[in-house]
Amino acid sequence: MTANDVHYNKPAARFKLTRVGVSGVRKPIRVRRPGKEVVLTATIDLFVDLPATQKGSHMSRNVEVLEEAIDSASARDIGSLEEYAAGLAKSLLKRHEYATFSEAHIGADYFLDKAAPSGRKTTEVYRLTATARGRREGGRLVVKKTVGVEVTGMTTCPCAMEGVRELMRKRAPRAAKAMADVPMVTHNQRNVTTVRMEVPEGSDVEADDLIEMAEGALSSPTREILKRGDEAALVHAAHENPKFVEDVVRGILERIVERYKNLPDDAEVVVRSVSQESIHKHDAVAERATTLGELRK
Repeated sequence: MTANDVHYNKPAARFKLTRVGVSGVRKPIRVRRPGKEVVLTATIDLFVDLPATQKGSHMSRNVEVLEEAIDSASARDIGSLEEYAAGLAKSLLKRHEYATFSEAHIGADYFLDKAAPSGRKTTEVYRLTATARGRREGGRLVVKKTVGVEVTGMTTCPCAMEGVRELMRKRAPRAAKAMADVPMVTHNQRNVTTVRMEVPEGSDVEADDLIEMAEGALSSPTREILKRGDEAALVHAAHENPKFVEDVVRGILERIVERYKNLPDDAEVVVRSVSQESIHKHDAVAERATTLGELRK
């Protein structure tokens, strides 16, 4: 500390601040996963808390922490985005001696090769997130980390479908009887679903698995490249599988319980699904924030 370091001055209004730092820093991050290596263009936010007795936080330290993490040899062996975030959260607390809390948030676009109904390859974009929060507890640095995905797909409304079926029974009873086992028309929704899971120390949660769970719970995934036959097949499949936004969340929760039997009961889970309505001016939303233990009950 120098004599003219105004950061250490007393503030005029002595209130503790929960988060002070930098946001929107863009850096490349290399992540090694089983059988593959990906380089992600990440957007990173880094924060610490600030005591009521200190005027300012040394924000340049946040960017220094990030630069050092990227330049270090160990960065080449990072196994997950949440592991990277956890390392940043620990380094922030070491660098900011006055802080008791730190947070690192990382977001990045992520691409996977998928298939259209015909089998044609199409490259799809998803969103990865990782958050790590650090605290000083009894002289130790304790970090909690989470991994998350954002998936865009499609839902078809079961309520409107039954309404159309009833309308058909009244207007064209013979046709309705003949089409009793055929999906009716209904309105479609673009659905955006996010899944976030805590990753306890010594455990692993694969983002690809979370993406697969989310897409599997929708009426249908959507694809960038769809020729005419693919369009027809995808729309037909979605109408054979109508889903409320509530169904999407519950379907993912069920898959999580089945998949992660090895994770502890206190591991946190947040699933949120938004169906962007086509016949309303509002959206439909469902969410569950809980622990694996609560879900297992």
